[in-house]
Amino acid sequence: MPDTPRPTSARHGSSILVTGATGNLGREVADRLQAHGLRVRCLARRQMDPRPGAESVVGDLTDPAVVRSALVGVDAVFLIWPLLDSAPAHDLVAELATAAPRIVYLSSTAIDDGAARQSDPIVQVHADMEALLYDAGLRPVVLRSDTLASNTRGWAAQLRAGDVVTGPDIARTAVVDERDVADAAVTVLRAHHDHLDHGPYVLTGPEVLSRADQVGRLGAALQRQLRFEAVPADLARSRMLADGRPERLVEALIAASVCRPESDRVTDHVERLTGRAAGTFARWAVDHAAEFG
Repeated sequence: MPDTPRPTSARHGSSILVTGATGNLGREVADRLQAHGLRVRCLARRQMDPRPGAESVVGDLTDPAVVRSALVGVDAVFLIWPLLDSAPAHDLVAELATAAPRIVYLSSTAIDDGAARQSDPIVQVHADMEALLYDAGLRPVVLRSDTLASNTRGWAAQLRAGDVVTGPDIARTAVVDERDVADAAVTVLRAHHDHLDHGPYVLTGPEVLSRADQVGRLGAALQRQLRFEAVPADLARSRMLADGRPERLVEALIAASVCRPESDRVTDHVERLTGRAAGTFARWAVDHAAEFG
């Protein structure tokens, strides 16, 4: 991606639709947009806690009527696609093309633009979604995010029970603080699209970490001797299924752990968009230590 100046032309009168608004990242994006005085409409699959000053829409992105209603009067959309299949997104993309808002799409750094097929189903659906949006003429700004630090919240139950985190090992990656991704997204959502390179922006943290590295940094924040114990894919699969996770999601996670290649890529794209360097996972762990107590 060419060097891109930090976008600064705020659109204070904008109304912005935030999808996935109950998730770790969607909540951060909605909070920041409101803090900047923008009108926010939150779309989520389940009823949200009341958010003063924000509208809420309950429904599914696969329901054209819900999407059509949510887009009324909207200037921009922060889009997170929640499914492991892009086929149900065709109606969504058609509604977006009709309404023609600006689109900021959250994608994955693991996409290989030169590959006919991606490494695993999770990355493949992101690549497919990018193609659908481009093919519809929507010119999305694409934010390809690395692994979010907030994913480690999935370890909280294990850490309340003991000092060992078990699970499938995954390739090392430049874990990124979801707050940095949210700040980058809000910068783009507040800017005039004509002033932006549409990316993709590749949002990473400042250091490449393994799961054992993350557990170690979390242990330092908690002042506990924690360790990561990798388990074989078959055992990890059976445990996740026993925990009640959907089978399709489990298979996608296992495929990602087995097939996704390691990446040592670290970029300055968070800084280009926000004006400050990306935060470390160690800082994230300190800030969220109470959640693992």
